[in-house]
Amino acid sequence: MRVYLVIIDETEEAHVALRFAARRAAKTGGTVHLLALVPKQQFSAFGAIQETIEQEARDRAEVLANGAAGELLQESGKMPQITVRVGDSKAVVTEYLREHPEVAALVLGAAAEGPSGPLVTHFTASAGTMPCPVFIVPGGLSDAEIDRLS
Repeated sequence: MRVYLVIIDETEEAHVALRFAARRAAKTGGTVHLLALVPKQQFSAFGAIQETIEQEARDRAEVLANGAAGELLQESGKMPQITVRVGDSKAVVTEYLREHPEVAALVLGAAAEGPSGPLVTHFTASAGTMPCPVFIVPGGLSDAEIDRLS
């Protein structure tokens, strides 16, 4: 079974990656893994305050991932695997791929305008050493174009 890994955040790029992965999974009999990233907090507050800040960030990521899962379920009829992790995004994605050799492709969305985001930049630069293909879905594609291409 093909597994497509999508990084979920609040960007439009994540939406196009999710739509593409959902359509590919439906056409190939595969499934989608959603990875929501919670950045490590850049400051250190008193213990209880720091824990509250980190928990709120994790809660936001879980809500976002669950919303994406609902969208995926509606699109494909399949429930994805959801994972929420804290840390540096590039390191977390690399670690996830190492832990999940069943992932057939990392699916990322590119910005419709302007420079690529940090994940697209990092993973395309190291595509030759990746354990799976990296699919970059152009952010300027319409839903109909994504459906046609997937």
